[in-house]
Amino acid sequence: MTRIALPALAAAVLLLAAGCATNPVSGKSDLAFMSQEQERKIGQQMHVQITQTMGVYDDARLQEYVQQLGEKLAKQSHRPELDWKFTVIDTDDVNAFATPGGFVYISRGILPYLASEAELAAVIGHEIAHITARHSVQRQSQSTVAGVLGAAAAIFTGQPALGDLAGIAGQAVISGYGREQELEADRLGAEYLARTGYDPNAIIRVVRVLKEQEMFERDRARAEGRNPRIYHGVFASHPDNDRRLQEAVAAAAKVEGRATGTDENVEAFLRRIDGLAFGSSRRQGMVRDNRFYHGDFQFTMAFPQGWKIQNDPNQLLAASPDRNNVMQLTAQAPPGGLTNPRDFTLRGLGDRRLDRSESLTINGLDAFTTIVRGDNSPFGTTSNVRYVVVYHNNLMWILRGASRAGAPAPEGDVLFTSAARTFRPLRSDEFRLAEPNRLRIVKAPENASIADLASRSPLTTYAVEQHRLFNGLYPSGEPTPGSLVKVVR
Repeated sequence: MTRIALPALAAAVLLLAAGCATNPVSGKSDLAFMSQEQERKIGQQMHVQITQTMGVYDDARLQEYVQQLGEKLAKQSHRPELDWKFTVIDTDDVNAFATPGGFVYISRGILPYLASEAELAAVIGHEIAHITARHSVQRQSQSTVAGVLGAAAAIFTGQPALGDLAGIAGQAVISGYGREQELEADRLGAEYLARTGYDPNAIIRVVRVLKEQEMFERDRARAEGRNPRIYHGVFASHPDNDRRLQEAVAAAAKVEGRATGTDENVEAFLRRIDGLAFGSSRRQGMVRDNRFYHGDFQFTMAFPQGWKIQNDPNQLLAASPDRNNVMQLTAQAPPGGLTNPRDFTLRGLGDRRLDRSESLTINGLDAFTTIVRGDNSPFGTTSNVRYVVVYHNNLMWILRGASRAGAPAPEGDVLFTSAARTFRPLRSDEFRLAEPNRLRIVKAPENASIADLASRSPLTTYAVEQHRLFNGLYPSGEPTPGSLVKVVR
């Protein structure tokens, strides 16, 4: 929940010294003004920013498993000498991406939709291929606006917690590289799979499964009135029946005589993801009905009934049904020794026009509230925005409320201040409510249906669809009795 501002990437840009480099895959000179050492330095800088902003999933065994699998694939790549780093990031978005210098990121949210170690290897191998073929370096060198550094700046720049509210409705992911580079990454990734002993056809299965997930996500986003959060890498440029993709995979299986290409390791993979947080993690806190619970920070807060609540890694967003009112909750560590919310707020907003300022106590916690005149809002205009700052657990918790209309106070001001007054420490019997839902691997009982399995889950929406998706049974399949299936508990 804590927002962390990203330092400027100017230092990284300065690393782009002149000079062409040899592409490790093609053996030809790239129009790429970046050496391998410069790639590594930029990757290290971005790694700090990415892991601070998105978080590293707290499961040492799973992290070690992904790192070892990635290293095995990377040894068979065109750039085995890189100091490869593979990280499971703590987000439930279905996503994976790579940055220069050997850094690959797999979202926690993509893992439930994969069926085997071979499919996880297909995702990792595809991202390794983007690095070995220097795709991000080529895009940056060609001054592409959507180059990886520009994408990182757009995605990971954290606005200061007392800054504007303009970007809170956005949901960014790293975009694909374009048809030809994605196909090359598929071809190389399948080649690395085959060399390592995995079935290269796993990449086609991943495309098929994630295309189904993408279709469901688009339908759900449309129904919920938001932008879809979809994976843009391994399947971004083609359907699972794409002829060129199938030809590339078939060719990869023959790349070397020692490429057996048969391993799946289904049970090994399922054991590693048993207990995986599904949806929000403990680090992010849990939304249950209209109330938010956070065990690590030991607080809870309620939002108006019927409001849509979105729990992002860095912030909690809530919007009214008509989307005319929005609240954002973030946290910021105050400067040393500063524990008074009034002093903290005035230091951050001292040069702004403040109105209706008041110190108060909320459920035994020190707080301060004010309206900022002419503040940036998520509606693309300046408006009057309500701020409520609460000091709890050595952090300043900042609630900002904006409305599409309203003066001298936002139209939803009563709702904003009422929600702020529900902020309180957790009671001892509420810590269990802050625990995440978890993916469990069970044997399908005799005559069990997906509807039966889903009915026992804590998911309140789309439970049947989700259980079909991560068991490869979408849209209407049923489990085989005695087979291992994924359920949410």
